[in-house]
Amino acid sequence: MRDFNKWLKTFKSTLADWTYYTDFEKIYKNVNDIKIELNILNSLIGSKNIEEDFKVLVEKYPEVLKVIPILLAKRDDTIEIITQEGDIIFDFKEPNFSAIEYSIFMRNTGLFDLLENHIISDLTDYVKGVEVGLDTNARKNRTGKSMQKHVEEHLISLGFEHGKSLFSEMSAIEIEKIFGVKVSSIQIENRANKRFDFVVRTPNMVYGIETNFYSSSGSKLNETARSYKMLAQEAENLKGFTFIWITDGKGWNYAKNNLQETFDSHKHVYNINDLKEGKLKEVLK
Repeated sequence: MRDFNKWLKTFKSTLADWTYYTDFEKIYKNVNDIKIELNILNSLIGSKNIEEDFKVLVEKYPEVLKVIPILLAKRDDTIEIITQEGDIIFDFKEPNFSAIEYSIFMRNTGLFDLLENHIISDLTDYVKGVEVGLDTNARKNRTGKSMQKHVEEHLISLGFEHGKSLFSEMSAIEIEKIFGVKVSSIQIENRANKRFDFVVRTPNMVYGIETNFYSSSGSKLNETARSYKMLAQEAENLKGFTFIWITDGKGWNYAKNNLQETFDSHKHVYNINDLKEGKLKEVLK
């Protein structure tokens, strides 16, 4: 019998590698895609008559409007403003107001002040900084992808090959069609056609593998633990199929009771340390 508390102590605090904190390649690409429009707007820096200069600029180069949202750290094409007269929605992809009204937007949001008072000297550099800030929101997604990559590399190291004995993002319907194992009865996460992060095929068994990593607390952890406990229970009745859950992250310290329920009821719950110790190799025979 495995000791849950000892197991939990081996959980990692992070999966961060060198590129985890900021994806500079993506940032440089995003800025490069709009550098022409940003450089056109650069002509407004230090302007003494910025409203009029902006109006002329927009009438001559209306495409510059599309980069205004990113100056406010927004990726949307539209921005909604609540005023005493009512709600206003500015569309920067398909302009729905005159240049004068967009000028009012620029003044009231502080963007004209940023430009005319020379608070910045170059909008491309400014937007790089904005992109760095926005990129922090993507870290949670990068953590999940890092976990999948870690597990994938481990499976490959065990000798499994993509397209032959290892498959990514395979659905229950695909498992039935390719391997003849009826798993479509699994109803989980409000989806009739469950997809698994990985599917591994051995001579005697098909394994559906789910992976995740939680570095912080949140309601999703309890939901995930309950969901995978149910999935594991349903999978027990399926001939020729085994469900494996590989999870990690110190965030589980805040939801350890629900995690322990799944751990105690399903023997195929592992973490990164288990992979290191060869536990998965013992199972996938």
